[in-house]
Amino acid sequence: MHKIFKIIIWIAVLVLGVTAVSAIAFNRGESISAMWFITAALCIYAIAYRFYAAWIAATVLAVDETRATPAERLDNGHDFIPTNKWVVFGHHFAAIAGPGPLIGPTLAAQFGYLPGTLWILIGAVLGGAVQDMVTLFFSTRRNARSLGQMARDEIGPIGGAAALIGTFLIMIILIAVLGLVVVNAMKHSPWATSTIAATIPIAMIVGFYMRNFRPGRVLEASVLGVVLLLLAVVGGGWIEHNQSLRGLFDHEGLTLAWMIIAYGFAAAVMPVWLLLAPRDYLSTFVKLGTVTLLAVAIIVLQPHIHMPAMTQFTDGTGPIFGGKLFPFVFITVACGAISGFHALISSGTTPKLLANERDIRMIGYGAMLLESFVAIMAMIAATVLEPGVFFAINSPAGVVGKEAVDAITKINSWGFAVSVEQMNQLAKDMGESSLFARTGGAPSLAVGMASIFGNAFGKSMLALWYHFAIMFEAIFILTTLDAGTRVGRFMLQDMLGNIWPKIGRTSWMPSIIFTSTLVVAGWGYFLYIGVIDPNGGVNILWPLFGISNQMLAAIALCVATGILVKSGKSKYAWVTGLPLMWLVIITSSAAWQKIFSEDIRIGFFAAANDLAAKLAAGTLPPEKAAVAPQLIFNQQLDAYLTMFFVVVLWVVIIDMLYVTYKYLVGKQVLPITEVAREPSCLVENWVRD
Repeated sequence: MHKIFKIIIWIAVLVLGVTAVSAIAFNRGESISAMWFITAALCIYAIAYRFYAAWIAATVLAVDETRATPAERLDNGHDFIPTNKWVVFGHHFAAIAGPGPLIGPTLAAQFGYLPGTLWILIGAVLGGAVQDMVTLFFSTRRNARSLGQMARDEIGPIGGAAALIGTFLIMIILIAVLGLVVVNAMKHSPWATSTIAATIPIAMIVGFYMRNFRPGRVLEASVLGVVLLLLAVVGGGWIEHNQSLRGLFDHEGLTLAWMIIAYGFAAAVMPVWLLLAPRDYLSTFVKLGTVTLLAVAIIVLQPHIHMPAMTQFTDGTGPIFGGKLFPFVFITVACGAISGFHALISSGTTPKLLANERDIRMIGYGAMLLESFVAIMAMIAATVLEPGVFFAINSPAGVVGKEAVDAITKINSWGFAVSVEQMNQLAKDMGESSLFARTGGAPSLAVGMASIFGNAFGKSMLALWYHFAIMFEAIFILTTLDAGTRVGRFMLQDMLGNIWPKIGRTSWMPSIIFTSTLVVAGWGYFLYIGVIDPNGGVNILWPLFGISNQMLAAIALCVATGILVKSGKSKYAWVTGLPLMWLVIITSSAAWQKIFSEDIRIGFFAAANDLAAKLAAGTLPPEKAAVAPQLIFNQQLDAYLTMFFVVVLWVVIIDMLYVTYKYLVGKQVLPITEVAREPSCLVENWVRD
């Protein structure tokens, strides 16, 4: 009877999920309730986790809960520490949940709500969560080796070297985009800038509190940190209206970029306990708390989606970024469905804390499902806005015009109603001087979140909700910027250590300073590129971010597929092979267009040549002519980088296919580097429960 009841429950979940997806997919011509999005996501995630993830864990990977993990075998109290599964889940989620699931779906709403939503749901359960889980498993079985090390050990020196170098350069691009999103959110917004700035000393205070003042008092430190963060949001409003103080936090984008660069360097060289760990910890509370609150607000309010299912911009003429629906919706959504950055956390970082293999499904697959749910929340928050308002906020001045009247006229010509008065009132309600051309996705997402929170819990605090949302986004982003810079430094030390062993010592201060400087200089330059771009930087950097991120995911799936074949599990290679094939198709297609397209809004070379011709003809306005040589160089550099990333990806793929072929025909290949099994001696009640 109990088994029959469970079957009935899962059939009901399946029917409800199919109904919700159908309502989303086939609705046309009228608004749709956001509750359908929540329902579809929860049903799909539940079914995928209960059945698909469980099957992969038990059959494909054959996890062994009686087997000692690296955290147990190599426990040194510093890097390898067996940790409670919920703490590991929180750490892992905080590290992987960067700006991608927030910004990607917001920008992808340019095509309408339907394409991005479907890819978030399908891509996460079949691609992103699978990549995270199998990478975590294979790294755990190999003493927590990094993705690059596994590629070198399992595929070979050529593919391994390509993966290592490509991964490092991709990391540089990822971090630059994180910085750009924060800069665009803070530009000429004293409230946002002061609030985000306050999160840095707050994290340090919590770090000192837990390490020196009240060691072990985690709950006290948590309450203190959350209270201080909320006070920072309220205090930002006071600074906004204080004429003597607001000038200290009212800055141009370039000034803010230099501040972010300085912060990134400081975060990379500071002790982990002082800034990175407490920020990680606080951000987990804020992220989970805000996502839960947003879900509750949507359930209470049941807002309707105003963005059409598909817009006319599927043809590639969109104002936010150039490119047709295929392949650019997949490139733009990025981390909300699958993220290569996660593979860097799932290998080399999280495995050092994992106490039991049984938790791999929850942490690897489950955390990605939670991030995908964040992406669904972001899609809802962006699309509950009136389309005219959405495009007024996200369209760069270089496309719609610098003057408000020109922007409104252009947006109205697309068939989306909005007025100058409406935008001015919205900016006033949100505590901002203007919301026109606030590119990058973060401001429009914050407006959408504030509207939902305000309608559910009180419209009188719209400005407070808006800046709370900005702070929420910034914590998401800066946590990943911190971790990414530090991971990049470790990767560079590992590579340079092959030339000079001493520089490979991660605790040697001269090496820390030298490699941190190189990493920060790398992503700082690309941040500078985005900030000086008259179109806001999103059109030039986000496609490069998406392509490189998805290529990194393809590299991770490539390594996983090779290991599955070498482990004698060729019949299950489709689990990683199918998402790998899809990523190769979309990344190669997007890269081809970004390199060879003659459309100046898509092709890097086309844009550079067009700008060079206008500069030579003297038709550029003085302010744009001043930065034109730099912009031309930047577009060409992005094109060559895209070429390099494509070459790296195909080198790894070809090397993996060659190794697979050799194994299948019985030729000698590199041996599997999985460590020998040792039984676990941990007391499960203490470590796991």
